[in-house]
Amino acid sequence: MSVLIGVGIATTVGVIYIGRKSWHALHKAVGITPGVLVYQDPNQALAPKDMRWRQLTLNPQHLASLTQRQLQQLRRIDNRVAVYSDYQQSLAQQNITATMTEQQFVLHKLLHTRLPEMLASYYHLVKNDTNYDNTITSNHSKSNQQDEAQQLLQAMLDNIEAKLESLLEQMENHHLQDLRIMKQYMDSQS
Repeated sequence: MSVLIGVGIATTVGVIYIGRKSWHALHKAVGITPGVLVYQDPNQALAPKDMRWRQLTLNPQHLASLTQRQLQQLRRIDNRVAVYSDYQQSLAQQNITATMTEQQFVLHKLLHTRLPEMLASYYHLVKNDTNYDNTITSNHSKSNQQDEAQQLLQAMLDNIEAKLESLLEQMENHHLQDLRIMKQYMDSQS
């Protein structure tokens, strides 16, 4: 009886050991390290210094004074710019020369020149207001300046996001139109 129990325990341990080794070998074969993947909550507060940008080049120091809503909006803008950039690269790989419209040029200028300048101006304004609390200007005046700066920054971010959405919508409509044309061609050949 004890021999059967010993064989059963040894078999169970052996199966568990071989199963675990096989599981790790499978992960290694596909390039995954077990236990390393960590879930990141998308609703978690964003830390400017830890944010990684796919397309935008932004100074993390200038992001320190932004609200969580604005940081999330910047992340959405960056993701949409990455989608558009992937589209442009796919056209280049197909040897299709895409013409740049005025809207694309303006958006490019906004994203890569004006947005970093605007964030730097906002950062310096907010930084200076917090550093010089004992100046001659009143707290009411500082509050008004910060409120106005906050509103201007938010309006600019909303404007950029709207322009980007419009551009991506045009891209989707263009592809849909291409598919319609191909379908009409195929129907006419039948």
